Amino acid sequence: MNYEGVSTPSILGIGDSWFWYFPLGGSVINQVAGLLKSDHTILTFGNNGAEVLDYVSGKYAKEVKTALKRYGSGLSAVFISGGGNDFAGFSDLRPLLKLNCSDETIAADCFKDDSEVRSLGWLMRKTADNYMALIGLIFAYAPSATVVFHNYDYAVPTGKGGWLKPALDEAKVPSRLQHKCMKYIIDRFTHEMESLAALNTEKIVFVDTRNTLAENHWANELHPTKTGCKLIAKKWRASLKELNIFK
Repeated sequence: MNYEGVSTPSILGIGDSWFWYFPLGGSVINQVAGLLKSDHTILTFGNNGAEVLDYVSGKYAKEVKTALKRYGSGLSAVFISGGGNDFAGFSDLRPLLKLNCSDETIAADCFKDDSEVRSLGWLMRKTADNYMALIGLIFAYAPSATVVFHNYDYAVPTGKGGWLKPALDEAKVPSRLQHKCMKYIIDRFTHEMESLAALNTEKIVFVDTRNTLAENHWANELHPTKTGCKLIAKKWRASLKELNIFK
């Protein structure tokens, strides 16, 4: 990235499509930025489709580390959105599910055993490890910054976008369990995020954004509408009152 002309940021954003998906009238990071006091500026890295690994050793790792080195001493916070793309999409979601779930009666039983490779348990461990690496990098270069991350919401597998429903259908997950499967994944992901935040409650804030969006607040299987993004941003503001960065 060329940093010429970039205002010195007080907040660094590192994120996936919840920070970058603009066609729907804005993103979560845009809506959060609109709630900040005027003396705060966010510089954001990542892109649509980013996975947590990309921030620490993948395609965005170099620019994230460069930005932390360049601006870290002056950062008050680092906002992170990551983990959703690690299980969204046919090639990521389908391996987590059993071969045939048609006879299952509860969502948890639709998933492979956690001990198996490319199971949900395996994925959660991998995601947590990558988050730990990213948090360690942030603390190394931005010791005064508060690390903030969230957990999305209970996505509805409508088929719009094709990130969720095709994999669930191919695994023969009964229709009545498909939304419950997404809830199960998000709740498992939430447990990992809560555990990470508990490691340093003074410097890490987990924003629980579950149960924020109604079905009409989803533009597709993964992304909120503009109204949905505003609702998520308000959850961020409510959870970050002590940072004194909002209007």
